[in-house]
Amino acid sequence: MHPRWLLATRFLSFLIMAGFLAWDVVEWDATIFVYYTEWTFALVMVYFALGTIISAYGCWLSSQPPPSENGASADFLRRDLEESRTTNSNIYREREIKATIKLQSHYTEEEIQQRAGCWGYLMQTAYQTCGGAVILTDIVFWGVIVPFLSNAHLGLNLLMGCMHTMNAVFLLVDTSLNSLPFPWFRLSYFVIWSCLYVIFQWVIHACGFTWWPYPFLELSTPWAPLWYFCMAVVHIPCYGMYALIIKAKNSILPRFFPHAFIRSR
Repeated sequence: MHPRWLLATRFLSFLIMAGFLAWDVVEWDATIFVYYTEWTFALVMVYFALGTIISAYGCWLSSQPPPSENGASADFLRRDLEESRTTNSNIYREREIKATIKLQSHYTEEEIQQRAGCWGYLMQTAYQTCGGAVILTDIVFWGVIVPFLSNAHLGLNLLMGCMHTMNAVFLLVDTSLNSLPFPWFRLSYFVIWSCLYVIFQWVIHACGFTWWPYPFLELSTPWAPLWYFCMAVVHIPCYGMYALIIKAKNSILPRFFPHAFIRSR
């Protein structure tokens, strides 16, 4: 699959999500950002925006010949010839093609990593935060809020249903196409993201905000410490579920695309 497919997927995902977020703001005004859903939805949009820029740059860079490609390729092939003079000519020609492709891929990837710099790392940080945050948002909405806590602010309608589905669907589609790493220690980014949201809630309530968007965040109830502890612990399985999805991808997709699949690190 050509890398332009990843670029097109990210750009299209960003546009569709931007449209739904704009609809959400028009429907409820800017105060809708008191919800964790909108925070996560906006973060996924930021990831797709960064991913679109990095993918466009990578596609452009991969179309350019590496500056040292010819010399490195010649040196590599010269050493290969000295080590295997008795090799059949057809096999050697095949190895020559593979070596050239491998060198091109190596130099392109190395150059993209060097030039992407902090933007590339920022994209990875957003991606690794989004993975756990999307799982947490959708599980809480579909498993807790819809069955037990529906009210005027947290009711199920077309807009809410789409926003709590598209975030996961688009991210999973992107995950199936990318090879970004998803290590366990990046769970800290996800935890920090949720902590920022909780601190935001504490600050606006200290400034006079009157109601809690989620009842289990309310501090005045005697069960508040237990609720907060449970919400902290649930970050681990949510992040773990997305890590398992990526592990399943690395196990299943190579069987269907053995010559094209690159494993996530």
